[in-house]
Amino acid sequence: MVELIKRLDLNNITLVCQDWGGVLGLILPIEFPERFSRLIVMNTMLGTGDEPLSKGFIAWRQWVRDNPQMAVGRLLKRSCPHLTDDEAAAYDAPFPGNEYLAGVRRFPELVPDRVDANGADVSRRARDWWRDEWRGQAFMAVGMADLVLGGPVMNALRQNIRGCPPPFEIPEGGHFLQEWGDVVGREALTAFSRG
Repeated sequence: MVELIKRLDLNNITLVCQDWGGVLGLILPIEFPERFSRLIVMNTMLGTGDEPLSKGFIAWRQWVRDNPQMAVGRLLKRSCPHLTDDEAAAYDAPFPGNEYLAGVRRFPELVPDRVDANGADVSRRARDWWRDEWRGQAFMAVGMADLVLGGPVMNALRQNIRGCPPPFEIPEGGHFLQEWGDVVGREALTAFSRG
């Protein structure tokens, strides 16, 4: 991602982070903070390793261990009941066989859960940067029905984002808040236009 931003010479970036997009994306601005001007953050976290993972995340990690042949579309539909069957099937499309789920199965194990875990140090530096040095606009949306990275996790993250206003809460929103993207996008644009 760092090389992509450099190669395309991107500036005035609005960083949009959800789920793994936050674990990975929230560390990007410490490389070149002058390129980022806005943040939209949804149901995610930083893997700092110095705070315990939520009970919901620990339960999710165990569920993934116990269910290596997960049906991604069905999982999405459970969290996003408004998805059509065709939309859920589109989420299954990248995974034609169990061997294609290796990343999905591995990701929960990669979230740092102790101080010396791989990536925890850069996440702590990013947390400190967001808390102490961030000068751009921030918008937070929370799917309150998310038991893994919902309200409590997002409120803790908000405390570490300088100038982040109270979150826009979607009561029926699940973990995959991108499926409420039209609502989130409109609210974020309205908030950013107010300055």
